[in-house]
Amino acid sequence: MRASELRVILRGRDFRRLYATRLTSQLTDGVFQVALAGWVFFSPERQASAGKAAAAFAITLLPYSALGPFAGVFIDRWQRRQILVWAPILRALMVLGVAALVASGGDGAVFFLGVLLVLGVNRFFLAALSAALPHVVRREHLVTANAFAVTSGTIIAFIGAGAGYLLRQVFGAGHDGTALILVCAAGLFLLAGLIATTLPRLLLGPHLEQAAEQTREALGNVLHGLADGARHIRDRPSAALALGAISFHRFVYGVILIMTLLLCRNHFTTDADEGLTKFAIMLGVSGAGYFAAALITPLVVRRISKQAWIAGLLAGGAVSLLLLGMPFTEPFWAAGAFALGVVSQGVKLCVDTILQESIDDAYRGRVFAVYDMLFNATFAAAAAAAATWLPADGVSYPTLALIVVAYALGAAAYRAASARVTRPRSPIPS
Repeated sequence: MRASELRVILRGRDFRRLYATRLTSQLTDGVFQVALAGWVFFSPERQASAGKAAAAFAITLLPYSALGPFAGVFIDRWQRRQILVWAPILRALMVLGVAALVASGGDGAVFFLGVLLVLGVNRFFLAALSAALPHVVRREHLVTANAFAVTSGTIIAFIGAGAGYLLRQVFGAGHDGTALILVCAAGLFLLAGLIATTLPRLLLGPHLEQAAEQTREALGNVLHGLADGARHIRDRPSAALALGAISFHRFVYGVILIMTLLLCRNHFTTDADEGLTKFAIMLGVSGAGYFAAALITPLVVRRISKQAWIAGLLAGGAVSLLLLGMPFTEPFWAAGAFALGVVSQGVKLCVDTILQESIDDAYRGRVFAVYDMLFNATFAAAAAAAATWLPADGVSYPTLALIVVAYALGAAAYRAASARVTRPRSPIPS
């Protein structure tokens, strides 16, 4: 990212306004999510359970798996500046409703429905930000502007999470304290909408006539497109196997993540605040594994095939959990979290590349929409499945043993199947 190009981008008044809208909203996302995690899992007034963990993961991922493919249809039909103004306002009102539920001690179906709506609206907001960027930045600066905005948005979300944690220390971890944190989040969402009003109304497009019939036709095209993408994958065995591998891994990884949350809340400590800190550390260690995988995967796949590396990573998952998971002690589990971070990101990088190489360009958008849905839906399914048998403290030797065996068998099955697909055919005798 060149500093001179970035200076040119930042001199743009409308870019700065759009960027400020993004930063304010994503800062608030961090505050909101920490408040929710603290209330559902790490409140001293309630006990975390696998069922609550499953519900939380499901509502977090549902907007991305179910709404993701359709968001673009409406972003191309509604004024994007209006989405950026009204989506934060709508989220603020919803967050105040969630705060009222928390203040009354509620965490049932209505509470989770409210959270689902808040996250669902955010899916449209983020899509509108991406679609609006070309209207405030010159074409030759788009790559730099996008990298800068998205990366700093992610960083500011982590800062927001830290701010939410500090507010938790000030207001307390109970229902009144959590409700106050949510009220602060609602105020910040309103601020994001207010900043968006400084953008000219028609600046961000789309520049077309509004037509309900066009929207209905576009929605139908999304469904047909997903079906076309699935058929295209079916005719490309290497792509189908890669999607099978990532779906399998995401399911198993989802079970492990719920175990980690329960261990941090109810096994490694019984103190709620300390449990939240331990879970944050586990996520940070896993993130370090993601970073390590990004460094080593390109070096490895220059020497062996991507298919061989995927199989090796899945086998590595089995070995690391067998050696580091079985003691169910905090230091060993943290080391296992790092190893699974390497596995998770390494597999994803290889799968992304296999799809990019094996899918025709005309189908890539539709195939990656299918990929995105599978990536999130299998994770949510794992949470739902694990909730039916995991104990409250997360310690389950049979579950861990089953995961170890599953990783080992998955590695062997993928290696054998990919070898058959990539094996060169014998020449036909003349």
